Amino acid sequence: MKGLVRALISCAFLLVCCCLWMQGGLSQQPEKSLLLKAMEEELSRSMKGLGENGNQPPYFISYDITETKNIMIIASYGALRHSSAEHSRLLDVEVRVGDYKLDNTHRLRGTYDFRFPLPVSISLEDDLDAIKSALWLETDKEYKAAMERLIQVKVQKTVKVKEEDESADFSRESPEKSISPIFQIMVDKAKWEKKLKKYSALFNDFPEIYESSVSLSANATNKYLVNSEGTVIQHGLTHWRLGVYARTKAEDGMDLYKYESFDAHSMEKMPDEEEVRQKIKLLTKGLLALRASPVAEPFTGPAILSGRAAGVFFHEIFGHRIEGHRQKDEEEGQTFTKKINQPVLPDFISVYDDPLQKSFGDKDLSGHYLYDDEGVKAQRVTVVEKGILKNFLMSRSPIAGFDKSSGHGRKQAGYRAVGRQGNLIVEASKTVSEKKLRELLIEECKKQDKEFGLIFEDISGGFTFTGRGIPQAYAVIPIIVYRVFTDGRPDEMVRGVDLIGTPLVSFSKILACGDKPEVFNGICGAESGGVPVSGVAPSILTGEIEIQKRRKSADRPPLLPPPKRRKQ
Repeated sequence: MKGLVRALISCAFLLVCCCLWMQGGLSQQPEKSLLLKAMEEELSRSMKGLGENGNQPPYFISYDITETKNIMIIASYGALRHSSAEHSRLLDVEVRVGDYKLDNTHRLRGTYDFRFPLPVSISLEDDLDAIKSALWLETDKEYKAAMERLIQVKVQKTVKVKEEDESADFSRESPEKSISPIFQIMVDKAKWEKKLKKYSALFNDFPEIYESSVSLSANATNKYLVNSEGTVIQHGLTHWRLGVYARTKAEDGMDLYKYESFDAHSMEKMPDEEEVRQKIKLLTKGLLALRASPVAEPFTGPAILSGRAAGVFFHEIFGHRIEGHRQKDEEEGQTFTKKINQPVLPDFISVYDDPLQKSFGDKDLSGHYLYDDEGVKAQRVTVVEKGILKNFLMSRSPIAGFDKSSGHGRKQAGYRAVGRQGNLIVEASKTVSEKKLRELLIEECKKQDKEFGLIFEDISGGFTFTGRGIPQAYAVIPIIVYRVFTDGRPDEMVRGVDLIGTPLVSFSKILACGDKPEVFNGICGAESGGVPVSGVAPSILTGEIEIQKRRKSADRPPLLPPPKRRKQ
């Protein structure tokens, strides 16, 4: 199961307790850090020393340290709820025994082959001895585990049927050398605490809002990677997020919430006070209207997905199925494995993934990076060209016909990198205005003899199943949905909707696209942990969408009104 998250959704969008920092600037000249010095020295010692005394030597070792400095500030009801600063350094060691064709990472078929993530915390101080000691112990552990696993791999190769894809376990890549400045951040915490308290107090005028918060987050992440092929990389980035969250409960017990966020790579692109106030006003108005709206009944028929909704739709339903490692894994459904150079989308739609793209229009993209987590330079990949499937998003795990990485090997600290999305961007060569798209929706409803169609205005996240052992299905979690009637009645907001379906059917029903692409930023969770991603797409009209009723609580709304709140 994979999922995308803009803010705070289970298995799709993780709640990011947000905070904001001011950038303190970059070091004057890029210099190789002491961390890299320790990593290079210990790597050289390990490659020379392991394998002595008759043991099989490793053919590849990689050291990866992720250093994060993060500040979190959250305010609710006009008061400070959380304020903290954190600093961490997490070490990942990868040791491969065997060779590029077959090594200890080869999937063991017929077993639950999952590596429990256990990143190792190391010294926060630039102490050469402490850092090298951590590298030494972790390398020893990983080497011993690799030797044991390689024996299992070789035994299984002799007793299992031939694999469908006998591609190598690891690709050969050219070494990369890049030393970028170390990113630093500072913050006037008192200033931002005061500002967040002021924002959060705006919800106090609405007793129907049972829970709310305004959060501000910023972090500086610096990554250090060396490997035995000669790659030496030091690079970083900063990210800011201001989030607004509110929750209420309808009279029938259904929990309802809305979350809006502002994401940026720099402080300068954070919203001003008036923009935040307007966002809170609109969010509150929409949530209260949702609370009073009727519950939607199960439905199949025409629908429009707004740009943000379409971004999540493509990420979940399409994006995860063109991640490279899924084409080789025999436990996967392999929806598109045999469809290279075949049509998979309408001929007016193209799709590419470009982690190098920092922004789209005036919106920064969270899926931006320069090097992936295997030390390969990020690349723009044309996935679909005029409806024809051209490529997969590749890590260093080769598949038939694709023996090189495309710089999409990504992971959270502690996990093993696999092919993942970065900035998935959908383009349409034929577009119509939003007004015309609505007219086409009504026309399609009349053709199908439907009383109404649907417009999905806002979506919080979603998840999808790609494995063979369960149905190839997806679910997207809409927040704001409208019925659009064919007889001219005003649009009607409805609630309690889950958008469901299967991928191939859904893609075959796309009829038209709007002319205004929108951006969706979030955190995507999958086998290699949570990674920041972005989706960019225009609105789409589909001839058939299916919705089901959402689960709801049996608990009633609060019996007493909230305490009387003082004016701020």
